[in-house]
Formats: sequence, structure tokens, C-alpha cells
Amino acid sequence: MTVRAVLFDVDFTLVKPGSHLGSDPYQRLGREHGLDAARYPEAWAAATRSLPRDPELRHDEELWYALSERVFRGMGGEEDLARDLATRLTRLWEEPANFDLYDDALPVMAELRGHRLRLGLVSNTHREIDDFVAHHRLEVDCALSSRLHGWIKPHESIFRAALSLLDVEPAQAAMVGDSVEEDIQGALALGMKAFLIDRNGRYPDAADALPDLWALPAALGLE
Repeated sequence: MTVRAVLFDVDFTLVKPGSHLGSDPYQRLGREHGLDAARYPEAWAAATRSLPRDPELRHDEELWYALSERVFRGMGGEEDLARDLATRLTRLWEEPANFDLYDDALPVMAELRGHRLRLGLVSNTHREIDDFVAHHRLEVDCALSSRLHGWIKPHESIFRAALSLLDVEPAQAAMVGDSVEEDIQGALALGMKAFLIDRNGRYPDAADALPDLWALPAALGLE
């Protein structure tokens, strides 16, 4: 396998919510304000169904806020409370210090750099991606967010833009992420290689899924 560059998704691929946010910030904030945190899974599912993405995959600055508000409403929050919690959650998600790197992130990225691979980030996010890179001291050759680019994964435009910054062709690059639709299918459609990171065993039937980033160098065929 000839790979010259690797693109990484960010949330739940390289980072997770910090311990002070809890395993899921929606549930933590909900519990703090008397909402039914047990309703979170169905509230999330209902919110995502009722608030679909732009059909042309344009980045929508208000989408995350609107989605969060609907989730808190689905957990039993009144309109004013849901709006307040959505605002708080959006601010929490914008702050890089509120997230912790997975233990395997920096060592594996350093190993890939040792093989002279170019590294980049591609994220569907409204946060300032450069601030995130600086805070977590990530050594990458490019960092592209849908907020900066204007299109979200799996639109091929955001992948092509990142590959252009790295000066590689799709066949020379691999995408690594935790979303089948956004990361894996989007990259494969462009002719890239793709590796699904399944840290929580959500995809038991995915034969090529990796349990963590530690497995990535071998999957790339690196010695």
C-alpha cells in the first residue's frame, strides 16, 4: 500500500470530551437541570431526523445550535431552558481545553511522521480549528474545518481541498475517522483509502474496522 498522506477526523477519532464534561455533555447538562438524561438517545435520534443536513452539504453555522436545542427539548426541557442549554453546549464544544486527546493520538501521529507521511485534519465543526491544533500541539501539515471551507463531509470538495494543501492525489492518501458516512464513504467515493475507528464497538460487522489508532500503522502497511 503506497500512502503519502493521512487525513484524520477530529471528534471521537483524536479527541473525546474531557472528564469534567462527562461521557456525554448533553446528559451531564440535562441531569444538572432536572431533565431526563435517559431520554437522550431517542431525543438525539429524533432531532437528527427532524433537522436534516443541507442536501448540498453546505456548512450551516446554526445547525449545531438548532440540533442541540431540539435534543434538550426531547429530554423534557422547556423552550427557554433548551435554548440556554444549547447555547452553553455550543460554547463548551468551541473550547479546545474541554477535550482530551486519546492516549494513542500523539504517539501514532508521531510514528506516521517518522515514516515521512504528511498529516492533516478534516473536521465538520464550527470551532476554530487552528486554535484546536495549537492547544493540543498537533503537528499537522494542514487543518481544514467545514466552517472554513463551506462544505461538510462527505462532500468531495472538502477532501479535495485538504489533499491539495498536502499536494497528494486521492489514491495516495488515507482517511481515518469514526463516521461511516462522513469519513469512510466520503473518502472511498473519491478514491482514497479509508479506515474506520470503532473505539466503542458500534460496528461489529465492519470487517476492516480498527479498535483504536494503535492499529493504524499496521493497517497502512508500515513496518
